[in-house]
Amino acid sequence: MSNEAITLKLNELSKLSRQLDPPEPERVELINSVVNYANQFIEGLGTVTAFRNKDANSLEITNEKHPLSELLSLYQKQVAETGINAASGKHLGYIPGGGVFSAALADFIAAVTNPFASVYFASPGAATLENEVVNWLKSVFSFPKNAVGCLSSGGSISTLIAFTAARDRHKIKNERIPKSVVYLSEQVHHSTQKALRIIGLEDIIIRCLPLDDRHRIKADLLETQIEKDILAGLYPFLVVATAGTTDTGAVDPLEAIAAIAQKYKIWFHVDAAYGGFFIMTATKKAIFKGIEKANSLIVDPHKGLFLPYGVGAVLVKDSDAVLHSNYYTANYMQDVAHDEEMLKSPANLSPELTKHFRGLRVWLPLQLHGIEPFIACLEEKLLLVKYFRNKLKALGFCLGPEPDLSASYFWYPFETEADKKNKLLMDEIHADGAVFLSSSIINNRFVIRIAILAFRTKKEIVDETIEMIKRCLIKVHKFEQNLC
Repeated sequence: MSNEAITLKLNELSKLSRQLDPPEPERVELINSVVNYANQFIEGLGTVTAFRNKDANSLEITNEKHPLSELLSLYQKQVAETGINAASGKHLGYIPGGGVFSAALADFIAAVTNPFASVYFASPGAATLENEVVNWLKSVFSFPKNAVGCLSSGGSISTLIAFTAARDRHKIKNERIPKSVVYLSEQVHHSTQKALRIIGLEDIIIRCLPLDDRHRIKADLLETQIEKDILAGLYPFLVVATAGTTDTGAVDPLEAIAAIAQKYKIWFHVDAAYGGFFIMTATKKAIFKGIEKANSLIVDPHKGLFLPYGVGAVLVKDSDAVLHSNYYTANYMQDVAHDEEMLKSPANLSPELTKHFRGLRVWLPLQLHGIEPFIACLEEKLLLVKYFRNKLKALGFCLGPEPDLSASYFWYPFETEADKKNKLLMDEIHADGAVFLSSSIINNRFVIRIAILAFRTKKEIVDETIEMIKRCLIKVHKFEQNLC
């Protein structure tokens, strides 16, 4: 093909491809449409239900063009109006967060400017910003300055990074795997076992440790089990403590576990994905004593900092172990100054090379609002769960132990078939949908959970939750009467 023919074809293609780069008037129109949608969505959060148990219809991608107004309407009906409304303060199940508005602005800026945040050479500013977020996290948890860390998509990937470093530091491979031991709570998050399987440790020995009456690991029994395993010729290498379990919000005795791990030269990992940021509160700071002695910890800003889903963090003290697991180079990366920039590039501390510029969604809200509103929000949640428990107790419900953080559980003491009827109560709550709660099995009992963490959750919503539970309980009692 001649250059003249190529030029003609390029002109033809350019007319079509330029549609991907709209001029300013069109951009303004698109932005205004999205802003209007966002404002309507946020303003309507107080009037819509938290849970709609319905399936989404087809969202198939076709070759046809559609106006943005049509697409926003489709999104509202098929995405925003199905399942859990996770942006709502009425989301009180699992572990909520909410998604502060300023983080959405940060994501918009990050997507428009599109820096390659994983490699310092490609974007010194973006990499530095992410590293400053990590430095701030190290200060929050009193980790040393020479510790390393990165921002991940969430707790699962953070755990994967930490466990891989632990595995490589302790040389857990080949015939050593079946003789190596991991110690954890029966309430540990399932991403723990998942990470062990992914990194090739499926055949490792897992010890689920006994818990006390507040669902915390019994540290003395941990040490007893370690000594038994050593005498049996096994190799204890990892203990996982939790600073805020998903089920009950329990915080394991971190100081005691840290001492045991240090004594037996075991890697000490803390899962603080849910509870970690409560360390910033005056009310709960003391309960986290010992977390600074961890070899690694994970924490989710999309939980305790109320940011949109998709930003977790991991801190590891052993930089060599993390680099051993993640640092690679290639001929096409030869322009990067590898040695000088090794620890400046997040890609060297994570499985991810290309990734979303997550740091901005953490950095901008903290810089814009300051830290005090975040701390106030956390203190508020601690009081709200106490308020909820007081209200529920007055209605005759049974409650789990006083929670360490902002998650709690309860059940109604039906005279017969209590589990079955509490399951019916849970079904009625989901069918009602005004507020979303979730359930679990604790001590072989079916229980209903509440986790108060969303930044939009206020006293009025807790009152609404109580009213919903009352009307759903009435329905279950009527069901009982009809059976009789």
